[in-house]
Amino acid sequence: MPSLTVYDKTGKSVGKFDIEPTDLAPRINKQLLHDAVVMYQSNLRQGTARTRSRAEVAGTTQKMYRQKGTGNARAGSRRSGIRRGGGHIFAKRPRDWTYRLPRKALQMATRMALAAKVRDDEVTLIDELSFEAPKTRDMAAILKALQLSGESLLVATAGHDINVYKSARNIDRVTVSPVSDLNALTVLLPKRVLMTKAALEALKTAAGDAKQAAS
Repeated sequence: MPSLTVYDKTGKSVGKFDIEPTDLAPRINKQLLHDAVVMYQSNLRQGTARTRSRAEVAGTTQKMYRQKGTGNARAGSRRSGIRRGGGHIFAKRPRDWTYRLPRKALQMATRMALAAKVRDDEVTLIDELSFEAPKTRDMAAILKALQLSGESLLVATAGHDINVYKSARNIDRVTVSPVSDLNALTVLLPKRVLMTKAALEALKTAAGDAKQAAS
């Protein structure tokens, strides 16, 4: 069975973790991944864009010039959308861009995204990641030892760890998330994923339970 090397904080190999992509998802459906990512990105849109129509812009209602005899086209308003300072012809209005795919489809998309990372050898496993107090210098040293410095990185932990979060939040292009908060977008967006052994075990167990419930 394929396996991932488990490292410690100094970058030294301390064991193996048996896993293959099919342990997380039976197959990788690119269309489902695309749909999930588009949904998450759409839900991030504020939808507050608004422009003024010709009825809302300031301007006189007086006719610009007489109807006939000037040689120009008829014009009755300075607020027309074809004139400078006029209103927008199709004015933008605030709208809600959010929508939701089925819950089980999104859960499957998250597992597929992780399976794709495992398949492409973009997951690094660490035996334990914890700090007695927030220390950005220590976190940066760990990333350097694991040869993860300078790349966009997702650090996934088994649970909420405030010290790990505070130690990594000031490092450029590094995000921290517990496995319970992962989704397809947060997994696929960074180039690499650093996971604790406990986090991957939790994901593997959850994927097994989902597979058993579906059968």
